[in-house]
Amino acid sequence: MTFELSLLATPKAVPELRHHLRALDFEARLCATELLTNVIDHLGEGTPVTVRVTGTDLGHTRIEVTDPDPRALPTLLSATETAESGRGLALVDALAQRWGVEQAADRKTVWCELGEPARQPVTQNERVARVPMRDRD
Repeated sequence: MTFELSLLATPKAVPELRHHLRALDFEARLCATELLTNVIDHLGEGTPVTVRVTGTDLGHTRIEVTDPDPRALPTLLSATETAESGRGLALVDALAQRWGVEQAADRKTVWCELGEPARQPVTQNERVARVPMRDRD
């Protein structure tokens, strides 16, 4: 199963994405919006992105956010208790079975896989297995 949406990364796009993913569970919606928010925060408002949600051969839910900057890589931070930012990827890391980055010459895709299926994305599509940046046992 696959859901795909191309949009501009803006603060207004975050609740729009959450609305499109309303059939999925809370964890899937949270991971998708955190990955989108990272694009807004680190590449800037108006960056074109593609969000994909697919099922894997192992029955997991895979969330991908692709943007046009292959150089700006996500970094897992340890936010302090009073910090106003730095928790997005930590949330993804805590919820996901694994996550990673795929780089191409003109883009990157930050992805995560949730251990349980997050209900049904909209349409079917077969996906190629990819090498993770980080695996959780």
